[in-house]
Amino acid sequence: MNITAGKYKGQKIIAPDENITRPTLSKVRMSVFNTLQAMIDFDRANFLDMFAGSGIMGLEALSRGFYKVVSIEKNKKVFNVIKSNFKKYENGDNLKLISGDSIKICQNLTEKFDVIYIDPPYFSGIYESSLKAVRKISSGIIILEHVTEVDFSDLIILKQKKYGDKYITYLQNDK
Repeated sequence: MNITAGKYKGQKIIAPDENITRPTLSKVRMSVFNTLQAMIDFDRANFLDMFAGSGIMGLEALSRGFYKVVSIEKNKKVFNVIKSNFKKYENGDNLKLISGDSIKICQNLTEKFDVIYIDPPYFSGIYESSLKAVRKISSGIIILEHVTEVDFSDLIILKQKKYGDKYITYLQNDK
């Protein structure tokens, strides 16, 4: 798996066991960041990857110019793989990896994020609780990767794209 664009374009990332994670495909990553680039300026923006999995979304964000990236991963084995990948790109406090339950951690964060990427395990039934957990820390765009119907109450749907059996939905708090 390689970073698709930016200053680390082409850098290889070690992927965790595919039985545990489901890395976002390169064409989807490219589309997500191209769409985001039309919506916001990455310079000085921060990015939260709520269910880091392989960590590739956070590294793509860093490579493409996001100022700060925070990734959260619960699985210890996967966390260690991401930690190893992140060591190559450490840049002070600009790249942070947190171990633990994403929903609980997000409910306790006080920092605001310009972009929050949510890609929980499919069919886990936690789409709505994930969206609720980030409401108070979102100052911009929430991106949800999902395969089932989701209740987007109190959120504005900015855009939605379908890739095979999954959707990428761009949302914003209804303020």
